[in-house]
Amino acid sequence: MKSKSTACRHLQMSRGDRTFQACINILTIFIAIVTLYPLIYVVSASVSSPIHIMSGRVWLWPVDVNFNAYRSVLLSRNILTGYENTLFYAIVGTVINMVLSIMAAYPLSMPDLRGKNGITLLITFTMFFSGGIIPTYLNIKDLGLLNTRWAVLLPGAINATNMLILRNYFIHSVPLELREAASIDGCNALGTMFRIVLPLSKSILMVVLLYYLVAHWNSYFDAMMYLQKANEKWPLQVFLRNILIMSQMGDMAEQAGVDDVNNRLLYEALKYAIIVVSAAPLLIFYPFVQKFFEKGIMMGSLKG
Repeated sequence: MKSKSTACRHLQMSRGDRTFQACINILTIFIAIVTLYPLIYVVSASVSSPIHIMSGRVWLWPVDVNFNAYRSVLLSRNILTGYENTLFYAIVGTVINMVLSIMAAYPLSMPDLRGKNGITLLITFTMFFSGGIIPTYLNIKDLGLLNTRWAVLLPGAINATNMLILRNYFIHSVPLELREAASIDGCNALGTMFRIVLPLSKSILMVVLLYYLVAHWNSYFDAMMYLQKANEKWPLQVFLRNILIMSQMGDMAEQAGVDDVNNRLLYEALKYAIIVVSAAPLLIFYPFVQKFFEKGIMMGSLKG
C-alpha cells in the first residue's frame, strides 16, 4: 500500500512540480555544503600539522593527524581562564537577562496597566538610538565598574528586542481568560506569571534564552573595552582575537621579510583548536533546545 500511494503521488505531480522540487533539493544540498565545509575545515585543521595548513595541503580532510594543538589548549592557563570566564559570563549573564526580560515583559503584557504604551514606546526608542560608545564608557567609568565583571554583565542586562518578543508572545499566545480564571481563584499577579504564563511560554523562553546565551558566548567587545587592566577576567573570545591578530601580524612580518617560524606555527595550530573548543558547547547544547527553538520561531512568525 505504501509503494502504491507513493507511485500515485508521483503520478499526480506535474512536470513543473518535479522541476521545482529538484531545484529545491539542489539548493538545499548546496546550502548544506556551504554551511558544513567551514566546520569540517576548521575541525580538520585543528588536528593537522601547522606546516601542512600553511602550505595549503589541508582543504577538507586532516593531514598528518595529531592533537598537539588541543594538548596546548588544555595546558594553557590563559585559555582555560578565558574558558572559565566565558562560562561565567554566559551562565550568569543569561540568568540576569532572562529574569529582567520576563519581569519587564509580563507587566507590559497586562491589559489593565496604565501607561504601558508610552513605556513600550520609550523602550522601542532605545532599539534605534543609543548613547554611543564614548558616553557608555564614561558612564561605566563613573559607576566604578571598569575592570570588574559587572562591566560586562550590566550594560547588556536586558535587550529591548528580546523583551518585546516576550511581551508580544504573552499578549497573543497566552489566553487572557486563563489569567482571569487564576485571578478569580485568588492567584496574584506573580502567582499567575509563575503558574500560568511561564509554563505556557516554554518555547519562546527557550528561543530568547538561546539568543542571550549565544550573544554572551560570542561577545568580546565589552570585555575588550572595559577590562583592559584585568586580563584574568577576559572571556575566551578575547584570547582568540589576540591569537588571530598575532597570526595576521605574522603574515605581515613575512611579507616584510621578517618571520618567526616557530611563533607562526604555534598561532596557526592554536587558533583552529580554540575555535573548535569555543564553539563545541553551543553545538552540543543546540540539539536539546531545537524543538523549542523551531516552535518558538514559527509562533513568532505567525503572531503579530
